[in-house]
This record gives sequence, C-alpha cells and structure tokens, in this order.
Amino acid sequence: MIAVTGPTGNVGRALVERLTTAGRPVRALTRDPQRARLPAGAEAVRLRLDDPAALFEGATKLFLYVQAGGDRTAGLLAAARAAGVRHVVLLSSSIIDSGADESHPIHVMHATAERHVRDSGLAWTFLRPGALAANAFQWAPQIRAGDTVRGVFADGQSAPVHEDDIAAVAERALLDDGHEGAAHRLTGPEAITNAGQVATIGRVLGRGLRFAELSADEAGPELFPHVPPGMLPALLQTFAATVGTPPEITDTVREITGRPARPFAAWAEDHADGFTG
Repeated sequence: MIAVTGPTGNVGRALVERLTTAGRPVRALTRDPQRARLPAGAEAVRLRLDDPAALFEGATKLFLYVQAGGDRTAGLLAAARAAGVRHVVLLSSSIIDSGADESHPIHVMHATAERHVRDSGLAWTFLRPGALAANAFQWAPQIRAGDTVRGVFADGQSAPVHEDDIAAVAERALLDDGHEGAAHRLTGPEAITNAGQVATIGRVLGRGLRFAELSADEAGPELFPHVPPGMLPALLQTFAATVGTPPEITDTVREITGRPARPFAAWAEDHADGFTG
C-alpha cells in the first residue's frame, strides 16, 4: 500500500493515476474525499492531521506533498513510521541547493519539510523540481477572456517540467530500489521565456496570443491570486533573477524513467482544455 498526500493536485493526481494503472494499491489522503474524483482503484481517506494514527494502516510507503502536513509534518511522519511506513518520497523544490537566499520563504518551507523527513527515521527520497509547467495556468483566465496576457518579466527563462514527468520519477522512486537518500533535481528539456510560453499556448489553441509586460511594481494579487501576499515580493525577486539567466536543465527524468522529459509544447497540448473552458 502506498499512501499519497496531495492526490488532487497536479503531481499527486498524476501519480495516483500511474499507480492505479499499474495495479498498485493506493490510499489517497485528501481533505475532501467526496469531491476528490480520484481514479478507480484508489482508496480515498480524509486527511486528518489531528488524528493521523489511522491514516497509514497497512501502508509501507508515502508520497508527501510539502504543504500536506503544514506545521504538523513531524507528527504526520511519526504516525506513518509507527504504522509501518518505511520510505517517504517528498515533493520538494530545486530552490534547495540552488544558492538562493536561505531566508526566502519558499526555501524555508521546503528546507523545513526536508529536515522533518530526515529527522523522521524513515528512508527518504527528495524530488526537487524547478519551474512547473502547470504554473502557466495562472494565465488561463486572461487567455479565456482575450488575446493579451498581462504579466511580469516577459524574458524570464525557465525549463518547465510536466507534472506527469515528476509523477513518473516519483513512481520509480516508490517502486524501485536504489533511490533512498537521493535528491533528484527535475526540469523540462529546454529553456523557454514567459512570453514564449504564452505564444506556445496560443499556437496550440490556434490563436495569436500576446504577452504584455508589466513592471514588478504593477504586479498585484490579481496576477497571483494563489500566492500569499507576504510571499509575493520574494517571489517577484526570484522571477527577476530569471531574466538573462539560463535555467538549470537536467536529464534526470530520462535517467530514471527511460523516457526524456516532455517540452512545454507537449504540456500545452495535453492541457489545452484548461485554457478554453
């Protein structure tokens, strides 16, 4: 039995689909099991952080989304170990060991989770993806409304990674030997600018989309509705640093799964419906 937190998120859902397709027993730990709409074969269980003891009965491995436990991550891991879980795969971030300011809130969040995992007594594997291709969904409301996308740092570069490529690596880390104690850095196969991502989505949709650059001072909550206001200034500094700086590109997806990481255009084709509904 593999317990999966964050099963309704981009990576977690892709992982659950992979594991159930492979015939593996999966327990999806979610805050709202009735609305989770998980693949057939997955056991949906309410994630109760105030009573984690029963969550992991019969499970031997755990996929942990970094925000699943919040400030109760240590207790969640202790409950998992007590129930018989022996290996945890943590979805972390490439901001770790990137030279970034260690006081950066995203660094603090992921470094804290990694520390809890290391201290848990469980065998561990860290997945450290860079930019997520799914972050492009931030532009979806504007793309549905018209052909101009307002955003910051048109020339900011990244190597966005498809969530299913992350899930494929997670699957192998959970099912194969040899990943204990490893920290896998994951990226897409090529660099692309923010304006290039918007143009690529436009080509997939058969539309001529235009990126209209705003200054960082003009970037408000409406552009980043899911980012806590206190985190936005640090996030904008991170984005600013991507202008004129080639992103890290790794071959980790191919090395682990035997299949190269998919380019952003493939992600856009897979998710075209998300920009038209």
